[in-house]
Amino acid sequence: MADKSLNRTELVAAVAAESGQSQVVVNGVVDALFATLASSLSDGVKVTIPGWIAVERTDRAARTGRNPQTGESIEIKASKGVKISAGSKLKAAAKG
Repeated sequence: MADKSLNRTELVAAVAAESGQSQVVVNGVVDALFATLASSLSDGVKVTIPGWIAVERTDRAARTGRNPQTGESIEIKASKGVKISAGSKLKAAAKG
């Protein structure tokens, strides 16, 4: 795993520098991007940026699990999850 990370503030600054836009504008775009992503997933809409990333809501079926402390069987309710898939360009970038 990489020891380096990029937080939101650093990401906004980097995108602002790369695009020539102000950090305020880029921050607004990032907020709008995640609001749209959340709204789309909430509505069951898959979001795809070909070659880069795909994000979709998944359904988890109800199942029987085990309490690790007691070993007792417990019923786990059905739930929703999120699946994020890297596209070919993102995978190639990760390879270096």
